[in-house]
Amino acid sequence: MTPEWRAAMTKRRARALGFDSVGITDLQPPAHADALRRWLAAGMAGSMRYMHRQAPRRFEPQHILRGATHAVVVTRKYYHNDPPGKRVGAGRVAMYAWGEDYHRALQPPLCALAEYLKELGGPNTLAQWYVDHGPVPERELAQRAGLGWIGKNTMLIDPRRGSYSFIATVLTDLDLGLDRPFDADRCGSCTRCLEACPTNAFSAERVLDSRLCISYLTIEHRGEIDSSQHGDMGDWIFGCDVCQDVCPWNHKFAAEGADNALPQEPALATLDLRELLNITDEEFDRRYGRTPLERPGVAGMRRNARIALRNAELEASWPTSPVP
Repeated sequence: MTPEWRAAMTKRRARALGFDSVGITDLQPPAHADALRRWLAAGMAGSMRYMHRQAPRRFEPQHILRGATHAVVVTRKYYHNDPPGKRVGAGRVAMYAWGEDYHRALQPPLCALAEYLKELGGPNTLAQWYVDHGPVPERELAQRAGLGWIGKNTMLIDPRRGSYSFIATVLTDLDLGLDRPFDADRCGSCTRCLEACPTNAFSAERVLDSRLCISYLTIEHRGEIDSSQHGDMGDWIFGCDVCQDVCPWNHKFAAEGADNALPQEPALATLDLRELLNITDEEFDRRYGRTPLERPGVAGMRRNARIALRNAELEASWPTSPVP
C-alpha cells in the first residue's frame, strides 16, 4: 500500500461520510505565521486570550498532536437557499447557526474517518479529529491541502462551492500522499467584502480586526458592548454574514446541501427580539441549548437583542423623505 493509495482510499471514505471536499497536507510551519504574530501584537484578537495561548502551536502545527505528521482536511457546506431578509421586530442569526451546533453534528462522521485511518494503518495509528477547536490553523491547512484560497474577507473560498462551509481536520501519523496547495488568488481586484462590512472591521485585505467585527461582538465578547458600536450592528444578534453574502463566488457557486446530515431549522434565521429579551434561563436552554447560540449564552443573547431592538426603534423613528 503506497501513500498515494492510502490517500485515495481516505478521500473516498471521507466523501462517503458526507464531506464535500477533502485534501491532505503535511504539518510544516504555516507561511503566514508572521502575519498572525503581527495581528496578535496589534491586539486584534480582542479578548480572545486563547489565541495568544495557542499561538506557539499554530506557528508549528507538528506540535499540536505529538507524533502527527499529516492533516486530512475536510469541508462540509452549510449554505441554505433563500435566506430570509430583515423582519420587523426580529434579529438576524448567521447562517451556520441555523441548527444543531456543528461541533456535535460533525462529530460522528469525523470519528468514523479517524477510525478508518486506524484501519488503514493498524491499531497503533494516531488519528485525532478537530472541528474549530484547539490550536489548529484550519484555513491555512485547507489552502495547503488544495481546497481553496483564503479570500480578502479571511474566509476559505472553494472555487466550486463558495465559502459557506465548515472546516475540520484529522491529524495523523499515517503516511499519506500530499495534495498540491491552492496557490491562486481568485479574488482579483474585487473588494466587495471589505466595502460591505457594516463596521469597517477590515483594516486591510485579509486583516480582520476582531474588536470591530459583529461576529466577535455578538458571540465572543463578554460583558457590555461599547455604545459607540451599537448602531453599526444593525439587527444582527448572532454572527454576521455580510462579507460572505456579497462575495461573487457565493453568488455563483453556493448551493444547499442535498442530504440531511446537517439539518437546519430556518426558523432560527430570525428571532423575535422582545421574546429573546425576556426569555428565562430554562427556556433558553430548552430552545437553544444544542445550537451555537449557547456560546454567548442567555446573558449574551439578551444583550444582543437589547441592542438590536434599540436600533430597530431608532430606525423606525427616522423621518422619511417625501416622494417627489
